Amino acid sequence: MSNCIFCRIIAGEIPCSKVYEDDLFLAFDDINPVAPVHVVVVPKKHIPTLMDVADDGLMQGLTDALRATARIKGIDNRGFKMVINCNKEGGQVIYHLHAHLIGGGTIDKNKI
Repeated sequence: MSNCIFCRIIAGEIPCSKVYEDDLFLAFDDINPVAPVHVVVVPKKHIPTLMDVADDGLMQGLTDALRATARIKGIDNRGFKMVINCNKEGGQVIYHLHAHLIGGGTIDKNKI
């Protein structure tokens, strides 16, 4: 989708600080972090919300990408939080499925 910011990041039209990438997922540092480590993990395929996921394998892939990203960022053994917001009342702002990987110290709970 040409108007989706995450699709534009995936396409390389908008730069990002890439942390992890495989054939199906891209992970990059959040531009407004709520903790020392705050990475956004997105599927390369445009899926608007968690409610639109039709492939159970996609969620396993997302989990694998989150775990790999946690290892890269060095928080895999220290602890972290994974957050998926879904739809407006769930706090979703960008309608492209994504998960936040948050950790590395104190989390600003007022921003989550």
